[in-house]
Amino acid sequence: MKPVKIGICGLGTVGGGTFRVLEDNAELLAARAGAQLELIHIGARRDNPDCPVGDVRLSRDIFAVARDPEVDILVELIGGTTVAKELVEEAIRNGKHVVTANKALIAEFGNVLFAMAEQHNVAIRYEAAVAGGIPIIKALREGLAGNRIDWLAGIINGTGNFILSEMREKGRDFADVLAEAQALGYAEADPAFDVEGTDAAHKLVILAAIAFGTPLQFSDVYAEGITRLTPQDVSYAEELGYRIKHLGIAKQSAQGVELRVHPTLIPEQQLLANVNGVKNAVVVEGSAVGSTLYYGAGAGAEPTASAVVADIIDLARDLAVGQSPQLPALGVASAAIRKLPVIPMSEVVSPWYLRMEADDKPGVMSQVTSLFSAQGISIEALIQKAPSPGETRVPVIVLTNEAAQGCLDAAVKAIEALDSIVGKIMCIRVETLGS
Repeated sequence: MKPVKIGICGLGTVGGGTFRVLEDNAELLAARAGAQLELIHIGARRDNPDCPVGDVRLSRDIFAVARDPEVDILVELIGGTTVAKELVEEAIRNGKHVVTANKALIAEFGNVLFAMAEQHNVAIRYEAAVAGGIPIIKALREGLAGNRIDWLAGIINGTGNFILSEMREKGRDFADVLAEAQALGYAEADPAFDVEGTDAAHKLVILAAIAFGTPLQFSDVYAEGITRLTPQDVSYAEELGYRIKHLGIAKQSAQGVELRVHPTLIPEQQLLANVNGVKNAVVVEGSAVGSTLYYGAGAGAEPTASAVVADIIDLARDLAVGQSPQLPALGVASAAIRKLPVIPMSEVVSPWYLRMEADDKPGVMSQVTSLFSAQGISIEALIQKAPSPGETRVPVIVLTNEAAQGCLDAAVKAIEALDSIVGKIMCIRVETLGS
């Protein structure tokens, strides 16, 4: 069988990790792929001192890899969406299969790229785009193919999970932990993509498209970050038997699909509540199998390279025997993909946690409860903390039963307008995740 020839574009953290995995495990990978995997061309604008490429051809023009007639599989690891999209399109036009770890590229332009790849009879694989080394794409597309997926929920951004874990375990402020995450390399100098939920939204829309057989719908995802969370919220949640996690949640119902990323209180005994540090985890509810949990390293050179190389092997197995890869990009044939309505957030229903600052005087709580009642919202628990010495205001924590966000927002607006309530009310959804 002829060797399968590979070109890598990008020699940064993931590119270097992919190079090392291909080099270190060459014999094992060949046995699993049924053919020798030959890395013949690297496109990189800068060298990686931790990754000497030896005799492998090195081009500063990454598009030279896409046009190299010997390359069978192009591995896109440059990141971003502008140049990366042009590179992938050039590779497809030149008849090359593509492996990528680029979640933003797939989430925002996957529909166009998949259609183009189908026209040119090539495949795009993207296991590494979601949750690093956790094989969640393959689980949804292959292992759970016999199931109707009702919902999935996941911790799919390690930076946010590290921050919340430190806030819970050590009572630290958000800004303090974020600075440490940046120093450790977990967060970028501009951390907005991580802490505002954009990164998780990219990943969630990919998972939802595979799970529900829908097009990628990134513009319809609701994303809320963790920047407003305080150590007090984390502590109060624990008192109530919950932990706060930054979750991506996708649910399917007769009304359509929910696509949302936000801080969430989940019961402390659930496995997902005990995923800490920079780890990722995804829970999937299937009609036949029930709940399954996928846990592991969500980022890093070797974990992400593990997923990249797994995709290379999948493609190489087919190429080695002379057949075109047949597995559809989203797990179903393009003709079977159907667009489902995305349920507006105002109509999404869940219980709620609320924290407010109130004047410590009689009658305030009766005003608050009556405004909830006016919106049809019932209260499960209401806790008024004792005032600190010399203080005339107290924290009030409310847990509601299920309420649509539109009704909750109306109640909150009315409560914030009371003279006895100071500042903005913190509102966080509560999810039991099937328990």
